[in-house]
Amino acid sequence: MRCFLFNLVFLELVWFGYGQPSNPQPLAPAFFVFGDSLVDCGNNNYIPTLARANYLPYGIDFGFPTGRFCNGRTVADYGAMYLGLPLVPPFLSPVSVVQNVLRGLNYASAAAGILEETGQHFGARTSFSGQISQFELTIELKLRPFFQNPEDLRKYLAKSIIGINIGSNDYINNYLMPDRYSSSKIYSGEDYANLLIKTLSAQIIRLYNLGARKIVLGGTGPLGCIPSQLYMVNGNNNTNKCVTKTNNLVSIFNSRLKDLPNTLNTTLPGSFFIYQNIYDLFHDMVVNPSRYGLVISDKACCGSGRYGGALTCLPLQQPCLDRNQYVFWDAFHPTESANKIIAENTFSKSAKYSHPISLYELAKL
Repeated sequence: MRCFLFNLVFLELVWFGYGQPSNPQPLAPAFFVFGDSLVDCGNNNYIPTLARANYLPYGIDFGFPTGRFCNGRTVADYGAMYLGLPLVPPFLSPVSVVQNVLRGLNYASAAAGILEETGQHFGARTSFSGQISQFELTIELKLRPFFQNPEDLRKYLAKSIIGINIGSNDYINNYLMPDRYSSSKIYSGEDYANLLIKTLSAQIIRLYNLGARKIVLGGTGPLGCIPSQLYMVNGNNNTNKCVTKTNNLVSIFNSRLKDLPNTLNTTLPGSFFIYQNIYDLFHDMVVNPSRYGLVISDKACCGSGRYGGALTCLPLQQPCLDRNQYVFWDAFHPTESANKIIAENTFSKSAKYSHPISLYELAKL
């Protein structure tokens, strides 16, 4: 284990220190990423957890396994590229020191959720509240020494982009696991969505009080379409390659999340929030993959059992060779190809699924 961590840190030092081009005039000074395994770039490598992706074939198209739950880059990686920034390193990595932090950090943790108890059966993970605490530590211990004038630090934080992609685990690793969690016995789908939004709102206000002003809220995708969910249910419950009941639950949450920017933009002076409609985009990718140059949308490239959803990608398992044709990499996560398409439609200048403005326009404010 010690040897593995040494090798991983060495590769990260090479990659984050020397291996990345960046625009000399990026759209934003920094990109700070919060979320779960969809955007985790290696934080869980450094904590005692079952939720890890620090082995091949994960990272097969990145060059080496980084801890990303993907064959290559995540949506957050492409987001950084659209901002003209290098890929931001994981907060818990030893390379996240000195000037590396000035372009941003990634706090995302696989199995994490809005609620503290979400994902606890995996072991350690950093909940969204915990990630905000790490951001606070970053400001006080890593960023403040670079800014002699507190006003300069305030302006830097206000111009930085905050990306949040959280909520999926509160369903698939909490509400939809009645044998492990009591939430579905206590709350209706409507009440649970209200609980998540109320908790998330308080967490976002905490970020605002730390200096965050430009915040991107990523909607939760159609979880009923992932191979894991397809595997667990009877085929009669599926419509259009997805589990309707699961998607209906997620849609309740997204309907409230979409309205949140309108409230927060009004109540938090100087802030600007945008919502990325991941659900509709990704659902269309699953139902109509050929529109996006994809072919296989109901099976994992690397998995086991029906739909490749029985087990996630195992160490040294042989993945599919035509990875650029698949929507799903493993039982839960998109391929790099799918992530690139999502980013093009949510982060780019002409993003169709970003409301009320695009990330490009947000960065220019």
